[in-house]
Amino acid sequence: MPHVKLVDIIEKMKLVNLTPEIDINDVKITQPDINRPALQLAGYFEHFDATRLQIIGFVEFTYMESLSQERKKEVFTELLSYTIPAIVYCRELQPDPMLLEIAVEKKVPILMTKKSTSSFMSEIIRWQNVKLAPCISVHGVLVDVFGEGVLITGESGIGKSEAALELIKRGHRLVTDDVVEIRKVSDDTLIGSAPDITKHFIELRGIGIVDVKTLFGVSSVKDTQSIDLVIKLEDWNKDKEYDRLGLQEEYTEYLGNKIVCHNIPIRPGRNLAVICESAAVNHRQKKMGYNAAQELYSRVQNSLAKKRED
Repeated sequence: MPHVKLVDIIEKMKLVNLTPEIDINDVKITQPDINRPALQLAGYFEHFDATRLQIIGFVEFTYMESLSQERKKEVFTELLSYTIPAIVYCRELQPDPMLLEIAVEKKVPILMTKKSTSSFMSEIIRWQNVKLAPCISVHGVLVDVFGEGVLITGESGIGKSEAALELIKRGHRLVTDDVVEIRKVSDDTLIGSAPDITKHFIELRGIGIVDVKTLFGVSSVKDTQSIDLVIKLEDWNKDKEYDRLGLQEEYTEYLGNKIVCHNIPIRPGRNLAVICESAAVNHRQKKMGYNAAQELYSRVQNSLAKKRED
């Protein structure tokens, strides 16, 4: 099951650990959602999802401060009896000493951040959504072309890496070669990244491994990129009919998300880098509301209509 280590969250979000005596190395978060335990502090524990990160804001803090010592002990004991991964206090609010004491006893880490409650919640949810998103690995090359994430796929040896290298020389950025890790961060967005082992490397047959970051500089690489377009390279088949207008979009599917896909036949003399650039710009143009194929179709229809009138 995908998970995020609590130590990674503390490092990423720059949290302060108020219970250093608790061993947190094995604490894991398995879902991106968070919880503000306002109802639980009031004594309602039905449907309490204790596996989530618990966030204490100003409202929860002032409510706890208003309780009597006896009631505090009851609420804190019941709340911390659940297997909670951690409780985070926002706005540098200081937890009650009694809560810290019970937390250490129950081995529930208490953390603190300077950020406001809403900004911390939005940031941690966004980050955990990426880290805990469903993930698959596919064979291909992912390049950022004019801001569009172009995933180039095809059989081994067909020329994906060579096309990516030419695109890099033309000023575009490599995300990953050979293996693309795809994460579904929402129903509309797929994010591609490289495995740590092969990050910024390209394999070229006859030459070997090339370090793109070292050869072309840091401006030639990128860690992550949304996947906006898929280009499938295939050997030219003279008996196959290829789309020459592009009136109907073709799609491929990853993790349930549909991505526009172009099948590009390969034969000597075809400049793959220019084709990929043109496909990326054309796709961007379509997203902005202009479709060249539809414009041509409209012109033909208008021309035919005029001829009929004449």
